[in-house]
Amino acid sequence: MPTSSAGRTAVVTGASSGIGAATARALAAQGYDVWCAARRTERIEALAEEIGGTAVSCDVTDPESVRRLAQAVGGRLNVLVNNAGGAFGLAPVAEADPEDWRRMFDVNVLGLLHVTQALLPSLRASGDGLIVNIGSIAGHVAYEGGAGYTAAKHGTQVVTETLRLELVGEPIRVSEVSPGMVHTEEFSLVRFEGDQARADAVYNGVSEPLVAEDVADAVAWIATRPAHVNIDELVIKPRAQAAPHKVARDA
Repeated sequence: MPTSSAGRTAVVTGASSGIGAATARALAAQGYDVWCAARRTERIEALAEEIGGTAVSCDVTDPESVRRLAQAVGGRLNVLVNNAGGAFGLAPVAEADPEDWRRMFDVNVLGLLHVTQALLPSLRASGDGLIVNIGSIAGHVAYEGGAGYTAAKHGTQVVTETLRLELVGEPIRVSEVSPGMVHTEEFSLVRFEGDQARADAVYNGVSEPLVAEDVADAVAWIATRPAHVNIDELVIKPRAQAAPHKVARDA
């Protein structure tokens, strides 16, 4: 039988929009008391009011900010969803801006490290902890122009695998959800520095990409499995996508 969510708590980073906001809603719908963490305070405050959760302003790349998050959450936590992340640019290796790569590694890998380290004691104390890292198919397959992002998401994937090895035998499960093409309001827009035309072109001709709620549904499913069941990884793509570089588009 699925795990009862009554009285259980969850933290979702990057909860101000997209997959993070959808995941906070999905976990709240399952009965979790959700801590919504992100930099944009107004957005997470509105979300927390909507779902009956708690908003905590947090920049995952800032250890002091993460420490304050851990203090707010307290001594017991059941679920941590490391969702905060992002892609910046689509330049080939020969022309890539090292600063874009640094930013991607900082949020996708070091940010995950900061939050996991800070909240691991609370996950242990719950007696039934779960860490869900939001990865990407970019963490498994390379594609032209995506070296910086794929390197960062490969880092997410390897950290997840290593953490599972290191925590085996403890009452903590470690999972990764790796989505393919997800149409959210901001991911591609941020990647292309506000260029709406380039952002829209990513999804041109794809009538049914994934949406944030599809990924959130997967996270909620993992979180409600029995305590002895660990879902190592879920790779989720829309039917129209076979690989990052192979997408069926309408004429």
